Amino acid sequence: MHALFHAPEPRRVSPGEYPVWDQALALLNRDLAVTLPEQEPLQLLALPPYDADEPEQVYVALANGEWHGNYLDQDWADGPAAALSIVADAAQDTVTERLWQAWPLCAEHGLGMHVRDADGQLSWWCAGERLRRGPAHVRAAVGALDTLVRPRRPNRKRKRANPK
Repeated sequence: MHALFHAPEPRRVSPGEYPVWDQALALLNRDLAVTLPEQEPLQLLALPPYDADEPEQVYVALANGEWHGNYLDQDWADGPAAALSIVADAAQDTVTERLWQAWPLCAEHGLGMHVRDADGQLSWWCAGERLRRGPAHVRAAVGALDTLVRPRRPNRKRKRANPK
């Protein structure tokens, strides 16, 4: 007879265990708080390895412990920018698949944004209104969505006060 296989239980990663992941997640949680204020901050969860000679696998998870997608591969994080890009992709996978919505959305176009390098800084990039031939644009640096003011819409009609 074979013993039943039991998957290892995930554990919440303590602050400071993975400092580069912590720093990246802190920036993403700033953007999450602005764009989805009803959501609690994302967290790092770790699964112990199946084999003793393998490292544990760290995931970006919702506050309730659900995650989706690939683990954060430490071999790819050769610096803070690479780590931020990896954590941003993992956070988007988790939010999109577990909450069934694109995140973050461009306030101007209502489209999901993605991380891109813009002049040496990782930023949220929006494809723009491609159906209307609108331009693609950088919305804000990752972690800085809270600094944006809703864009003024020049073609939108303004309400006028009733003249008496």
